[in-house]
Amino acid sequence: MKTHTTLFLDGEWVPSQGSGRIDVISPWTEEITGTVPAATTGDVDRAVAAARRAFDDGRWARTELAERIAVLRRVREALVARRQEFAALITDEMGSPIAQSSAIQIGAPLALLDTYTELAASYPFEEIRSAASGSALVTREPVGVVAAVVPWNVPLTVTVQKLAPALLTGCTVVLKPAPETPLSVYALTELFRQAGLPAGVLNVVPAGREVSEYLVGHPGVDKVTFTGSTVAGRRIASVCGEHLKRVTLELGGKSAAVVLDDADLDSTVEALRLGSLRNSGQICTLKTRLLVSHRRHDEFVDRLRGLLASMPVGDPHDPATQIGPMVTARQRDRVAGYIRIGREEGATVVAGGGEPTQPRGWFVDPTIFTGVRPDMRIAQEEIFGPVLAVISYADEEEAIAIANNSSYGLNGAVFTQDPGHGLAVARRIRTGTVELNGNPAGFHAPFGGFKASGIGREAGREGFESYVEPKSYGLPPEFAASLNQEGKSWTTSSVS
Repeated sequence: MKTHTTLFLDGEWVPSQGSGRIDVISPWTEEITGTVPAATTGDVDRAVAAARRAFDDGRWARTELAERIAVLRRVREALVARRQEFAALITDEMGSPIAQSSAIQIGAPLALLDTYTELAASYPFEEIRSAASGSALVTREPVGVVAAVVPWNVPLTVTVQKLAPALLTGCTVVLKPAPETPLSVYALTELFRQAGLPAGVLNVVPAGREVSEYLVGHPGVDKVTFTGSTVAGRRIASVCGEHLKRVTLELGGKSAAVVLDDADLDSTVEALRLGSLRNSGQICTLKTRLLVSHRRHDEFVDRLRGLLASMPVGDPHDPATQIGPMVTARQRDRVAGYIRIGREEGATVVAGGGEPTQPRGWFVDPTIFTGVRPDMRIAQEEIFGPVLAVISYADEEEAIAIANNSSYGLNGAVFTQDPGHGLAVARRIRTGTVELNGNPAGFHAPFGGFKASGIGREAGREGFESYVEPKSYGLPPEFAASLNQEGKSWTTSSVS
């Protein structure tokens, strides 16, 4: 069992001001696998004060970019060396199947570190633009102290997705991990400490909802970045709006996969193995509404049932397991409740839907519904578990209308053998990302949603730029000439 007795504040592991504890329960054994202190509002004050000092005195923001990049690369090297240890830790605390923990839960943070360090090295932090008189110097400066609130489902991926651009741009961070999964975040924090991150640049305060809201509203915080539910996101947006804080919100999804009539069904269904069911269905971008025409409905469902039968459910530490338990008993009950709701609404269970057969662990029986109407709750609400809703359509116009009939707009997919036509259909789907034949856009592209799926973007240059503030300087002609003579190198632009 991993027992932590301290918080990470101002570069050191120090005791909390309170005596509360957060027990981390294994979703597989239903036993305590670790424990961390529960941060108090006083601890948050200390964390924000440390981050504020570290930002205001410039110890990190004025560090050479090459050194900031070097710190993150050292973290990457350490994570590679301890990949299996970190994968097992995530499986212990949230139940992700171990093969996916290694390939995805650790693979994604490594890819993010590569992407962001590469992007930072070529990013135009300063440029000269033409002006009516003289020139304009445009700089992009760190936004300041960032409060990063991360979820339990992909704890390291989202942590790195927020930390990497924040740190590379020169921000300082107060990181609030989810109470379900603080252990992997603690281990990652130690890698940053060992990599030479200066004191105060990163501070970690595991806590529940009330302390999280205190952090979000703290006057010492300049920007909030949050990944989680739309309900919580609305509350955070309200608090940030009141204080005029910068905010990025990556929220829920109810993504649709549109299977066109010319799609290769074998490859389509295989793509849904990870595209709809990875992490045991606990990913916001998963395609859980599966839209197929009346003409190909039955053969698609037959293949989908075969897919589910080919995915072993059980011990998440077994490399053969493809679907593990839900993260908490509460989440298991929520997903099981939606299976009951689907039946009550008149949908038909064609696979799963029964009681789990495992002797222990917070499992649900992976389930496929057919006969689903677009207005049913199982077609409209985010379930966050291995529950798929097959919706049939008459023609492509109806398919597009069904795909867009959602309060969410995070992700989607189009399956077809015609690239041009597939892209034409994808352009009409109102989501932040659309995957053609299940191909992910990757971390060089922006990630985020339309509608109730969030505000702003993460990943790519767009995500990087959410951690900087543009600043303009008006330069008389003689200033620009003098600076050029001093050997200053600028990116030039003719924008006026």
